[in-house]
Amino acid sequence: MLLLNNQLLPAAALPLPNRGLAFGDGFFETLIYADHRLRLAADHCQRMQQAAAALYLTLPPELATPEALETTLARLAAAHNLPAARLRLQLWRAGGGRYTPTTEAIEWLATAEAFVPDETPIEKAYFARETHSIYSPLSFCKGPQAWLYVRAAHERQQRGLDEIILCDAAGHVAEAGAAAIFWVKDEVLFTPSLETGCVAGVRRAQVLRTARAAGVECREGLFGGEKLLAADAVFTANVTAIRIIKQVDSDVFAEPDPAIIACGTDW
Repeated sequence: MLLLNNQLLPAAALPLPNRGLAFGDGFFETLIYADHRLRLAADHCQRMQQAAAALYLTLPPELATPEALETTLARLAAAHNLPAARLRLQLWRAGGGRYTPTTEAIEWLATAEAFVPDETPIEKAYFARETHSIYSPLSFCKGPQAWLYVRAAHERQQRGLDEIILCDAAGHVAEAGAAAIFWVKDEVLFTPSLETGCVAGVRRAQVLRTARAAGVECREGLFGGEKLLAADAVFTANVTAIRIIKQVDSDVFAEPDPAIIACGTDW
């Protein structure tokens, strides 16, 4: 089943011209629906609003508020009879034209698959050699620079790695291949600034928000790889899971304080 422009369909043929296919003129969100709730709906909606504004788009009413977003996507999860669903919401500009758009309207497509969380520790990670993150007015959202993550995933696969860590061109740690990266040093929680070109992940925002509320000192900034390698503990976080990293290059880490990890589980 597909949810195309708010129409639940058994199959769909996308109308052409399609600016998402032609120009990448849009973005996407990965969301988790479980226990009859859309996790982090407010964070997803905020990032979607920011992405739409950056691309000069207008979200349709059925996606424009956390409540509407949850109600809309619940239909798709129910249609698949999935108690826990991983949803992909793809949004692109309607209409034709070339580089100059003719409308701010959005067309969208949502798909669903069963969600099976994987929180197993990451045995070993390495820094990427072939690809670095790139800051742009759109690097905070998902989609416009997806080719970076395709390249990084290809390198991870070719090198036989469990995880890969991206840095920016100046050597500042940015993020993991498909997740935000955090580390703990002397009871302080660190994560790269959005200035590195990393995605403004919804789980990243949640970890920082709940850690600060719990009194944990948090620092966002531009940190060289040596700072991460000197950490006491390292972990990744995205909408699907928080995963501990046991080793980066030759440096082995302890497990993070369970209270830090718990900051990422407050839905």
